[in-house]
Amino acid sequence: MATSAVLRIILGENDSSKISLPSGIPDSVEELISEIKRQCEVSGDFRLQYKDIDFDEFINLKSTSDIQNKATLKVIYLPSALSLTSPCLSSVEPSLGESASISSVDTDILSSSSSSSSSLRCEPWPDVFPVPEFVYDVELQLQRANTDFQNNGILFSPSPRMKSDILESLASQIIKYKAYPCNAEFDAVAEALVKKHPCLKEQGSVSGFYGWKISLKYKMANYRTKLRNIGCSELNVNSFKRKQGDPRTSPNQVKKARRAEVNYCPDYPTGQSQESLEEERLALLSEVRKSNNQQVVKEKMEKTFAYRRHEVIEEKPFIAEFKRRWPALFSEHEVEAEFTRITTVPLRSKFMQQLDHHSTQLMTIFKRKGGAAGQKIRNIMADLDKNEAVETRRACVLKALMVYLNEDPENLLREYMDVEDNQEAMDQTVLGIFAIKMEGAESTDGLADVGIIIEGVEVLHDLDNIANAVAVLFGLMYSLDLSYPTYLKCTFEVLQKLVMELDGNKLSTKAQVLKNKLFEGTF
Repeated sequence: MATSAVLRIILGENDSSKISLPSGIPDSVEELISEIKRQCEVSGDFRLQYKDIDFDEFINLKSTSDIQNKATLKVIYLPSALSLTSPCLSSVEPSLGESASISSVDTDILSSSSSSSSSLRCEPWPDVFPVPEFVYDVELQLQRANTDFQNNGILFSPSPRMKSDILESLASQIIKYKAYPCNAEFDAVAEALVKKHPCLKEQGSVSGFYGWKISLKYKMANYRTKLRNIGCSELNVNSFKRKQGDPRTSPNQVKKARRAEVNYCPDYPTGQSQESLEEERLALLSEVRKSNNQQVVKEKMEKTFAYRRHEVIEEKPFIAEFKRRWPALFSEHEVEAEFTRITTVPLRSKFMQQLDHHSTQLMTIFKRKGGAAGQKIRNIMADLDKNEAVETRRACVLKALMVYLNEDPENLLREYMDVEDNQEAMDQTVLGIFAIKMEGAESTDGLADVGIIIEGVEVLHDLDNIANAVAVLFGLMYSLDLSYPTYLKCTFEVLQKLVMELDGNKLSTKAQVLKNKLFEGTF
C-alpha cells in the first residue's frame, strides 16, 4: 500500500497551501499538477519547482521521484501566450500577480520592460504530450465513441473533416513547443492521442497509431507553410526565396533547433521592428559602459534577444564583429541569461549540480579503464591527491571524461605559465579555454586567470576555475549557435545530453554506453 504524503505548495507571494496525498506522491508531474489544481482550486497553465536540499534553492521539477513527503513546491505560472494557437503570433507580458511567483531565473526569460512584451516559449518539449481539447462537436463525438469502445470494443473511424480538425488542433499544440518535431516526438503525440481517446486506435498498425503519426507529419508541414506565409520568423528563415539570396546556405539546409533549443529564432516583440531594435542595441552600447548599471543592461538584453538571435542565425557573423556589436553578452551573467532564454534551463547551477551528482560514479567508471587511456586518466586524477578542493575535482573529472571518450583534453583546455610567450598560440585557437598558472605556484594555489577563446578572440576571462569556464563555454555554444568541433563532439554531446539533460533521448553509441554505466551500475 502506498505511503500517504503531504506537500507545501507556494502559490505566490504570501500565499501558500498544504495538500494531502493519501495514495502517495503521483508517478508523473502531470498528475501532481492536476491534484494541485483540484485541491488548491487554481486554474491556468503552470509548472512546478521544488526546494533542492543540496543548493537550498528552487529547481525545475522534471520527475516526481525528486520529491518526498513534506517537500516544498513552488507554482510557476506561465504567461497566457501558451494558451494561444501559436507562440509565433502571441505576445503576452506576465501580470503583476504572476510575476510575484516567478523565480529570478524565470524572470530572466519571461520579464521584459514596460515598453515591450515577450513572445518566447517558456517550456521545453514535455515528457508526456498534453492532448488539447478539441472543438465541441469533435469532443462530443469522441466521448460517445470512447464509451462505445469501452463497452463493446468498437473502434471509431472519424470523417475526413473531423480527422482534419483533430490534426489541426494537434499541430497548433505542437507549435507551442517546437516547429520541427523529430520522429520520436511525432510518435509521442500520436501515442498520447490514442491513449486519451482509445477509440481512435488503428487495428491495422502494430503500434495502433502509425497512420495518425504519418497524417500528423503532413499536417504539421502544411501548418508550418501557413505560419510561414503570415510571417513567423522561426519558419520564414527557411523560406526558399531567402535561401536563394544567401550563397552560404544550401536550399536543403534547414535552420532549426537541433540541441533542444526552446526559443531558437523567435519573433520580434510586439510593436518592435528591426529599426527600433537596432536603436535599442545602440543605446545598449552606451549603457554597458556605465558602472552599477546591470539592471538596465539586463532589460535591454532581454528586449533585444529576438533581434540578436536573428543576427546570429541568419547572418552568421564572425565572433570579433559580433562582440563589437554586442559587448554586453560577453559576461558570465549574460551568457547564463541568454542560455536560459534559449533553453529555459539554468546554466551553471544545473551544470555544477549534475556534474557533482555524477562525479562519484564517473570516477568509479574511470578506474576501470585500462590501456594508455587508463594511464592518462590516472595521471589526471592524481591531482586530487594534492588538492581535494571541489574545483579541482570538477576539473579532473572533466579532463578524465574527455580521455575516456577518446578525445584529447588539450584540444579544449590549454595551460600556460605566461600569456606573452604564448600569445601567438592563443591567437590561433579556434575554440578553447586557457588557464594561466603563476610561476612557482603550489598545486593548492588557484589559477591566475581562466578564459575562453573563440576564433582567436579572447571573449571572456577571470572565470575563476576550469569547470566554470566549461559551463560558460557551453552556454556560448548555444548563444552564438556554434557547432560542436568534430574533435570534441562526444564531450559536448555528453555535457549536453547527460549533464544538462537536453535532448537526452537521442544518443550516440559512446554516449549511450556511458549512460548505461552511469545509471545501471554495470561496468
